[in-house]
Amino acid sequence: MAKRLTWYILGALVLGIIAGWAINTGVDSGTPESAARLKDIAGYFGIVTTLFLRLIKMIIAPLVFSTLVAGIAHMGDTAALGRVGLRSLSWFITASLISLTLGLLLVNLLQPGVGLNLPLPDVTAASGVETKAFNLKDFITHLVPASMIQAMAENEILQIVIFSLFVGVAITAVGDVARPLVRAVEALVAVMLQVTSYVMRLAPLAVFAAVTSAVTEQGIGILTTFGKFIGSFYLGLVILWAILVGIAFLAVGRRASHLVRYVRDPLVLAFSTASSEAAYPRTLEALEKFGVPPRIASFVLPLGYSFNLDGSMMYMTFASIFIAQAYGIDLSLGQEITMLLVLMITSKGIAGVPRASLVVIAATLSLFKIPEAGLLLILAVDHFLDMGRSATNVVGNAVAAVLVAKWEGVVEPELPVDADHPHAPTHRTGPVVESR
Repeated sequence: MAKRLTWYILGALVLGIIAGWAINTGVDSGTPESAARLKDIAGYFGIVTTLFLRLIKMIIAPLVFSTLVAGIAHMGDTAALGRVGLRSLSWFITASLISLTLGLLLVNLLQPGVGLNLPLPDVTAASGVETKAFNLKDFITHLVPASMIQAMAENEILQIVIFSLFVGVAITAVGDVARPLVRAVEALVAVMLQVTSYVMRLAPLAVFAAVTSAVTEQGIGILTTFGKFIGSFYLGLVILWAILVGIAFLAVGRRASHLVRYVRDPLVLAFSTASSEAAYPRTLEALEKFGVPPRIASFVLPLGYSFNLDGSMMYMTFASIFIAQAYGIDLSLGQEITMLLVLMITSKGIAGVPRASLVVIAATLSLFKIPEAGLLLILAVDHFLDMGRSATNVVGNAVAAVLVAKWEGVVEPELPVDADHPHAPTHRTGPVVESR
């Protein structure tokens, strides 16, 4: 079923491109009325995608809470929890620096914005993206939920993680008294994974609707107009994938190729829907099948969704310098390094912000006297770029979980896939195998 779903999603992606192109060319273009009509048509297709993503968001909060609490309860002691957390954050910072630096190097090497003969917006124009400057006080206070119910209702992943940490540590401290609660949480994990399998059956339809909507409104021509920018960015993503998988290969050897196979399904889903969240439940399952203990995967993944968005990181430096090139603004090496460090810090304060990459870029451009309205140059193709960076975020977080499991010495044997119930929660009965 998992393999068939991947092919269904890829087929829906191709059909969506064809359907969007047919609708776009079938409506007379070049007039405000036709543009408005195309936007309306795209909006109807967007309803299906919106419903699917809402179903995914419905799953995320209880799944993160239950898997994280169960994982901490099985971790055994707070010392192990602190060690795993420190190792996770250390890798997140390293991966962020790799991604940001790669974007900076490639955009300077390939120079996709140099000589761009496009009508640039007035420098006083607004981009339409609401900016949010990094504020350490607000970021720290926002970490702790005032209400767990509100945090779950708003899908505030970091706040859910903080609350889950308290609950998991308290269960560990209480001991045998909390065993019924642990069993209840484990049952909730199983139920939510089963709900996930139901929701995923709608994925091909959602992918078809999402791609049809984007191509209907923008047209295939937009890919040609920004071909160099899009091509350069995707080349960067391929290189970043190679680096991340290469690091995983150094850690676990040839099994890294198996990791690529296991995350293929959530990767395609994230790419097709342009949503990392959509792939979260399937990534969790893929990591367990690969051999990452649930207590590690359920801890690293939620943190990674806030601190380890490698594709989004690379996009921030790439897009910022591209806009500067399009305006003919030369930045010194010192300014570019400063921009890298600024993006490194500010990107950590916008977890849960819609279109977070654009928000961070908009807030950063003004610091270097680059017109914020330059975002209008990339807004038209942002959906197609978001597809690539969402898939890359999945790869980055999967590699992060594998590395932390390796450093903990708890990489387990791969699980056989149940052909009849490929999405059912799996249970390990054998001993833990120390990875060497």
